[in-house]
Amino acid sequence: MIRNQPDMNLVGEASNGQEAIQMFRELRPDITLMDLRLTDMSGIDAMIAIRAEFPEARIIMLTTFEGDVEVQRALQAGARSYLLKSMPPKDLTETIRQVHAGKKHIPPQIASHLAEHLGDEALSIFL
Repeated sequence: MIRNQPDMNLVGEASNGQEAIQMFRELRPDITLMDLRLTDMSGIDAMIAIRAEFPEARIIMLTTFEGDVEVQRALQAGARSYLLKSMPPKDLTETIRQVHAGKKHIPPQIASHLAEHLGDEALSIFL
């Protein structure tokens, strides 16, 4: 799908987190699509490692999981977007363009799910 976009070049692919970190160092891509579940570490941990070395890295988390814990952790760690693999290809390519333009993008279905759980912290009570 990305190869068919006239304004995008796929410069590399990694099969695990360590490889993704090393390839980012070598290729310095404008945008990185990072899977949440990797064979050797979580995609969030790989993203944290990349952003520790390259704070300007623009990373989009791409996953099959909608869980609010993963979304919150990814966004807090610096993900510019969190997309589901089930989304239409047009949404993915448009999000890549938005993130490249410096914007953050959270699809409506993920944003509404996230908003429902933002205030779910446990109450603290003092007697």
